[in-house]
Amino acid sequence: MTFDKIRELKIKGCFLWVLLVFGCRTSYEEPKILLDEYQLENGFTLQVVASEPHLKAPVAIDFDTRGRIWVTQIPGYMNDMQGSDETNPVGNIKILEDLDRDGVVDHSKIFLDSLVMPRALAHVYGGLLYAEPPKLWFVEIEDDKPVHKVLVDSIYAAEGNPEHQPNGLLLNIDNWIYNAKSNFRYRRKDGVWEKEPTTFRGQWGISHDNFGRLYYNDNSRQLLGDHVLPNRMVRNPYLTPKAAVDQMLTKDQRVYPLHATTVNRGYAEGVLNKDSILVNATAACGPLVYRGGTFPKDYEQNVFVCIPEGNLIKRNILRFTGDSTIAQQAWEDREFLASTDEGFRPVNLNNGPDGSMYIVDMHRGMIGHHAYLSPYLKQKVKGNQLDTLINFGRILKVQSGTNVAEPLPDFGTLSTEQLVILLQHKNGWIRSRAQHYLIFKEKGEAIESLKNLVLQEGNPLAKIHALYALEGLDALSFDFLVDVAKKGSADVVIHAVVLLEAYVSKENSRNAELLFKDLIERENSGIDLYLGSSLGLWMGVDKERFFPQMVTLLSRYPNKPIFHEAISSGLAEHELYVKESLAILPDFDDVQFMSLLTRIIEQREKGTMNPIFTRASLAVDNRTHGAKMFFEICASCHGINGQGIQGLAPPLMNSEHVVDSERLGLIILHGLEGPIEVNEEPYNFNLAMPGLIRNENITDKDIADIISYVTNAFSDNPKALTEEKVGELRSTKSRSGSEYTMKELLEYSKK
Repeated sequence: MTFDKIRELKIKGCFLWVLLVFGCRTSYEEPKILLDEYQLENGFTLQVVASEPHLKAPVAIDFDTRGRIWVTQIPGYMNDMQGSDETNPVGNIKILEDLDRDGVVDHSKIFLDSLVMPRALAHVYGGLLYAEPPKLWFVEIEDDKPVHKVLVDSIYAAEGNPEHQPNGLLLNIDNWIYNAKSNFRYRRKDGVWEKEPTTFRGQWGISHDNFGRLYYNDNSRQLLGDHVLPNRMVRNPYLTPKAAVDQMLTKDQRVYPLHATTVNRGYAEGVLNKDSILVNATAACGPLVYRGGTFPKDYEQNVFVCIPEGNLIKRNILRFTGDSTIAQQAWEDREFLASTDEGFRPVNLNNGPDGSMYIVDMHRGMIGHHAYLSPYLKQKVKGNQLDTLINFGRILKVQSGTNVAEPLPDFGTLSTEQLVILLQHKNGWIRSRAQHYLIFKEKGEAIESLKNLVLQEGNPLAKIHALYALEGLDALSFDFLVDVAKKGSADVVIHAVVLLEAYVSKENSRNAELLFKDLIERENSGIDLYLGSSLGLWMGVDKERFFPQMVTLLSRYPNKPIFHEAISSGLAEHELYVKESLAILPDFDDVQFMSLLTRIIEQREKGTMNPIFTRASLAVDNRTHGAKMFFEICASCHGINGQGIQGLAPPLMNSEHVVDSERLGLIILHGLEGPIEVNEEPYNFNLAMPGLIRNENITDKDIADIISYVTNAFSDNPKALTEEKVGELRSTKSRSGSEYTMKELLEYSKK
């Protein structure tokens, strides 16, 4: 769709809004947004539930217990080619309300204002957890106002590009809060916030399934995930798992846009087809495991993925094998939702209290950060006037055609017994909220009902929620979990085995051994995987009881990496004992497992840990850092768009001196004097460009980051240099020992 058509539709929408507000004299503002350009899978309906003027550049939402939408907005993001307002306090968190209860937001109010790029929020513990880099905050809520602000983490995220900083704040079934682009998780226990390492996951957006596994993605891989529950494979700090977590669940990255879209590397071979249609995902984000319970049965636990660069949302179907998860795109020639409106920028998806799927549509012309924009994209954006599409924002709702929305229960008025009953609800949002409500409200009177729910027949999902409600209330016991593991279905057994680790002791070892013997006899790969991950901990109190069971599982799954990692993850400091004990067994010949043990032992001796245990926070990504330094040091002469400044400095855009990254490194480090040609155009300035080598505060990494940004921003062939190469170039002097000349640069390039 052309920009003129986009603008025409938006003008029509605004005109309808004016008629509604002033012609009909209603007291509510409900803009009418046309959806003619949207194609949705048959059997579903699409509705705009919130839009401008209530929204501007929304990026994440959550719902409170009244069903109201809370939204975080970043209007300072990419409102021009340079992202000029990125560091200005123009962001906010709003409460959206539907006062006339017709399904469309007609009122909004600011909850928190004057924020700098807030990018995530979550309603937890009766308050609001939110991220405003570099900090993570929690505030209590009184009369829709923030009170008692608490700093949860002072280094949650480095300031910079929101594409590459932690986000998500997903409360999982295990009572921990997880993030994308982060290796930390959080929870509050007895009023104190806890933070601990976890697997590093994805880029933008995170979701969980009914079992508690996590799903995420990055730009070019539309669906990643863990085959196992969180933190199962990272309990041994000297093991860095490779088979169980951060796995590409499908190799199929194909996308099926309805039209030719504007993408950053559209000039590169294979990015677009012969009709200029995007072939594979380049900006995938915001995955969602649908758990709403109102879509047709074969949609339950499907994963929907945002593809904002293609103006579409795709659907993946999951298949669980017990020790792995496999995804497959639902269709090979179409998408679940696609549009020809190039302003449609889905960036996040949510399960709603009514069982619908909610789409956060940033509705912005430019969604790529200025640090990454190629010259090709800049030209396309200008030509289509997409850089003028900045004052919009939408939240859309997808419903099944047969969906009848149920009234949201008022959690504040429900009895304890009613909250327990809600753990059996078909809607995963309701189940999760009821579980959390029982915990943070400290509903100790629910303990017996929760135990009865866990032990009764049927509904394994309700049992899992009840187990973790009991865990959050500190109401579990060894004997109870053993009873659950004896009677439960496979998924329930697995969670019981995981929770039993809190009760590892010599006293409990005999009964644990008997339980594990029965579980091994079930020959269920899922149970075996988690049992294997626990045996090492139990070996810590009784090697003779649990080592034979470990051997049984190793023999059952020979040369299978995910089982090797599971067993190794629980070994703690017993790798050498296990290796030596296995070596003397005549029939044991699993070379891969022995090799893994050897590697872990070597890592322990060297003190080389899994990076998640040594990284305090995520650093600013290199091109964002390079862009910041370019604007501070270089833009005053070369222009913010690399266009050069008459009489002062030549252009960088498409310059042959930028394409050659080593030549560029020499210029930045040592400077340049005398005449120079750029694309056969001569430039002869009286002033020499000074090099940065004399500035002791600028490191090799700084120089490498500037090169990463400049070659990306001003050429169609970005090439980075390593810090080591920059170090070499520092000592590569010109003949004068001062600035280089163009002749010397050309001679260097020919070497």
